[in-house]
Amino acid sequence: MKVGLISDVHSNRIALEAVLEDMPPVDELACAGDVVGYNPWPADCVDELRERGVATVMGNHDAAVATETPFRFNGIAQAGVEHAEGELSTEQLEWLADLPKERLECDGRLKIVHGHPDDPDRYSRYTYPEEFSPRMLDDEDVLVLGHTHVQGVEKFAEGIVLNPGSVGQPRDGDPRAGYAVIDLDAMTVETHRVEYDIETVQETVQEVGLPERIGRRLERGT
Repeated sequence: MKVGLISDVHSNRIALEAVLEDMPPVDELACAGDVVGYNPWPADCVDELRERGVATVMGNHDAAVATETPFRFNGIAQAGVEHAEGELSTEQLEWLADLPKERLECDGRLKIVHGHPDDPDRYSRYTYPEEFSPRMLDDEDVLVLGHTHVQGVEKFAEGIVLNPGSVGQPRDGDPRAGYAVIDLDAMTVETHRVEYDIETVQETVQEVGLPERIGRRLERGT
């Protein structure tokens, strides 16, 4: 069984379309949270995942838009939250609010969370080896997490921990949209990057009145 893995779409419809077009055939799709936030198209991204039946967990931006949350945001993140609140329908907000904080898929072999499995708001970076450890695994074979926007994979005797990277706002120095595909039969992971039309996203960021910095950081992948 092959599963396509995405995370941190952050309302970037153009990047999401590029990823879905580039992705090889898979049996299922899963998303490690933050469907909305930052970029101009929260409604389109929510609808795309809903219509495809993507197994999705709640990210901190999703929670900020659709529920009461103590998570604090900086200026541009807050602007993205407010933009999404104004763009989403009641039905779309209810879909976000109903997302679980973790999911077990593929007969329990695949666990999906947004941040650390013990703390959804904690950043677990692949660049810090002590944070990508076998202690993060329970009974599942694979743990998928997002939140950091940094793509990475680590294999242990107990299983695999991976971050597919961010679709809509990479922060690992590579501006291309990130995703991954895992083969649960072979227990192998392919990470992918795909170019998309960043300039159009930047233009739309300005058109809808979002902070210009949101668009600028896309071209740097930071």
